[in-house]
Amino acid sequence: MTAAAWVELGALVVALAVSVPFFGGYLAKVFGDGPAPGDRWLVPVERRVLRWCGVDLDGEQRWSVYARSLLMFSAVSIAFVYLLQRLQGHLPFDPTHAPSVSDPALAFNTAVSFATNTNWQNYAGESAMSHLTQMVGLTVQNFASAAVGLAVAVALIRGLVRRRTGTIGNFWVDLVRGSLRVLLPLAFVSALVMVSQGVVQNTHGFTQATTIEGRAQRIPGGPIASQEAIKEAGNNGGGPYNANSAHPFENPNPITNWLQMYLILVLPFSLPFAFGKLAKDRRQGIAVLSAMLILFLSTTVLAAVFETGGNPRLTQAGASQSVTATQGGGNLEGKETRFGAATCGYYASITTHTSTGSVICSHDSLTPLGGMMPLVNIMLGEISPGGLGAGLYGMLIFALLAVFIAGLMVGRTPEFLGKKIQAAEMKLVVIYLLAVPLAVLVFAGASVVMTTPQHSILNPGPHGLTEVVYAYTSQANNNGSAFAGLNGNTDWFNTTGAIAMLIGRYVLIVAALAIAGSLVRKQTVPKSAGTFPTNTPLFATLLTGVVVIVVGLTYLPVLALGPIVEHLNL
Repeated sequence: MTAAAWVELGALVVALAVSVPFFGGYLAKVFGDGPAPGDRWLVPVERRVLRWCGVDLDGEQRWSVYARSLLMFSAVSIAFVYLLQRLQGHLPFDPTHAPSVSDPALAFNTAVSFATNTNWQNYAGESAMSHLTQMVGLTVQNFASAAVGLAVAVALIRGLVRRRTGTIGNFWVDLVRGSLRVLLPLAFVSALVMVSQGVVQNTHGFTQATTIEGRAQRIPGGPIASQEAIKEAGNNGGGPYNANSAHPFENPNPITNWLQMYLILVLPFSLPFAFGKLAKDRRQGIAVLSAMLILFLSTTVLAAVFETGGNPRLTQAGASQSVTATQGGGNLEGKETRFGAATCGYYASITTHTSTGSVICSHDSLTPLGGMMPLVNIMLGEISPGGLGAGLYGMLIFALLAVFIAGLMVGRTPEFLGKKIQAAEMKLVVIYLLAVPLAVLVFAGASVVMTTPQHSILNPGPHGLTEVVYAYTSQANNNGSAFAGLNGNTDWFNTTGAIAMLIGRYVLIVAALAIAGSLVRKQTVPKSAGTFPTNTPLFATLLTGVVVIVVGLTYLPVLALGPIVEHLNL
């Protein structure tokens, strides 16, 4: 890699190191029991909103009520976005004259996608969706789905740190506070910065233009910066344009590109700090953050190295893939020349270590091992640092598994934050860890052996298998990025993909909330000589190893048949 690529990564790490403790402390105050910044102005607003919705600001819920409230909110969100798409051709504020979405399976897939924070898109945004649908439907869900994930993480933390109580907070309060105090301010400021750098923000439809060659061209407009900001800050990923963040109107220059990478990472990496503060043990948060950081840096650097290394077939054919004054070097197939191979590797890894899924280059055109890195990131469960909220509660689930394994090794009942981890919690942990791989492997296996789905696979062989596995892995883990060689806009892939998204979102959320409900009723036990400390470098190492081993045992066979075989064929 070039010195510029290392500087870019270094600047991102430094910016996160400076700002993550601040955001972590702020999140802890927002969701803690004490006063928070802005209470004087925001508490009256929150009370008014919640009273209008019939919610008691001071009332708390048991885990089952919390889960029912979340599921009801999500079901209404899915139904609303579905109906909005089906009727958009008859609704106002449609300067692009987008017709109603006529395919029920596509509308269902899209509605589920945005409500589950996946933002999987089997359509071209600038021509398929009206401005009304983009703003009232999709952008609103970018806020709502991110706030839901944040709420679940906070609920699980309460389950871990509270003692002998039956409640884990109030979903409606957490939803409003996360949206009003965290997501809206960050998205508002970020959108202003993006507009200053040339990201489009208007209410125009298509502008007709004539090119130098004399040909007619339609230039799309729309409320782009406002959606782009929350798309990244909320780890959503679905872009208003088909080219996503590779489009110059969404991501015009290296400044906006760097800002997008920063926005994707800052809140997920801040949550472990918030966890440490709420647990009143800063080192607990640092241990979880360290495991996330090890996994993140490993595959991020590898992805950039594999892409800057180029394609050996081209080298054998005599083509130069080195950096020169006229080319960026490396594997440039499917790359935006504004960003180059190394930045594509960084961005692809960052967007898949989280549940963001936005792209600045074609993942389908990555080298076999370069493309395997984003796939592995998603297979990890997007816990390094993962989606907003989902990354932290996913890593805490792995922490429970790690202390259970450590307890088996020393013959002692495992404990985490003084709470004994027993059979009830471990059954829920197993459900959490197996639900997504089961959905991915069953649907992917069916797709490669059934006749109708096979027609959507444009590249038979190892690469085609990777495309199918990537699609279901991305949807089930609520990521949303894709390999482009698969035609996903069919009844089979739209329907099964939507089911995978629902499993990957709500089965895991209910399991996490059930664990929180089980733990919150327990009393902490005093530390003893046999207590395994969970705030040390040793535990961070154990946690990292458990993640790698569990994911490796689950997915290594399909990786061997896909990207690894494809690489060996080069």
